[in-house]
Amino acid sequence: MSLASKLQRAHLAQLTPYASARRSMSGGNVWLNANEAPSTPLAAVADNAMSGSDLNRYPSFQSAALNQAYASYAGVSAEQVLSCRGSDEAIELLIRTFCEPGRDSIVICPPTYGMYAISAQTHGAGVISVPLQQQQLDVPAILEQIQTAAQTVKLIFVCNPSNPLGNNLTLDSLQQLLQQVGERAIVVVDEAYIEFAAASSVQALNEVSSWLQQYPQLVVLRTLSKAFGLAGIRCGFALAPADIIEAIRKVIAPYPLPQTTVTIATQALSDAAINAMQQQVAATNTQRERLLAALADASWVIKIWPSCTNFVLLTVTDAAAIVAHFAAAGILIRNQSQQLGLANSVRISIGSAAEMDQLLKVFP
Repeated sequence: MSLASKLQRAHLAQLTPYASARRSMSGGNVWLNANEAPSTPLAAVADNAMSGSDLNRYPSFQSAALNQAYASYAGVSAEQVLSCRGSDEAIELLIRTFCEPGRDSIVICPPTYGMYAISAQTHGAGVISVPLQQQQLDVPAILEQIQTAAQTVKLIFVCNPSNPLGNNLTLDSLQQLLQQVGERAIVVVDEAYIEFAAASSVQALNEVSSWLQQYPQLVVLRTLSKAFGLAGIRCGFALAPADIIEAIRKVIAPYPLPQTTVTIATQALSDAAINAMQQQVAATNTQRERLLAALADASWVIKIWPSCTNFVLLTVTDAAAIVAHFAAAGILIRNQSQQLGLANSVRISIGSAAEMDQLLKVFP
């Protein structure tokens, strides 16, 4: 029995997923099987990149071209890729696939990304918090929860690089977690900010394949929203062993991504576009270091948290007042004071050089 079969919600074992027109059949050049219009009227009167002759058709269930493009970028096989509406949908799909409402739980390691808990709660799954210790995983405490929690732990969510902290977890701690959890639960490593990090959590972008082969309980989440600058098209990916991908495919929507999203996302994974992304990441990292240098002498800053991402977390004298000060100048930053252990903390995203100029000019 595969790991996915062992951990997925019991009723899914007998579930036959919805057989959409694009999922059950492919090929052909006359498509009369999905109750679609024969053409897009807008295409006759509009002249822009978002209209076209194929918008009357439902998009692919999973675009082979898009999944292969991301597989090539990440160094994995296409069978290990699921494309979805951003990492947020991947989080929800994992919970829907593997957590029985009222019976199973997830583990989160706060301070961390809020959607892990929210997605679990909306689905009726439990949420067990195991706080980070000195900004790193508390592996013994996570293992204790797996062994003693009243509800079965099915998923462990790890944000790396961290949001909101901005730092990397150590590879040793990730390997220790994966090795000691074994096949009792799935470890989900959310790498939304991976392109900004000098050394990634699953080491390097082209080394994910070896991790997936070594750890059948590993799922890696990726997105085009951050470094690729495509938050508006809502495109993310789950990278996982093929059995886990197949289990998730049972619960994903029949047509997960709009055709326009598929088209733009595939173009964004061309060699030229990846090179452009990497140049922008380098520019962002340069602006981050510029901001850090300016913050070193700021009297309103108590602590500058280490960052390998496109944001910087600060402990400040009065978070609400600092946020209001910048807002009065038309600059919005994020108050993170509600997060565990982050009283009077704010998060500043790294913008363009011109945007950072404006920020620095209005420092308190």
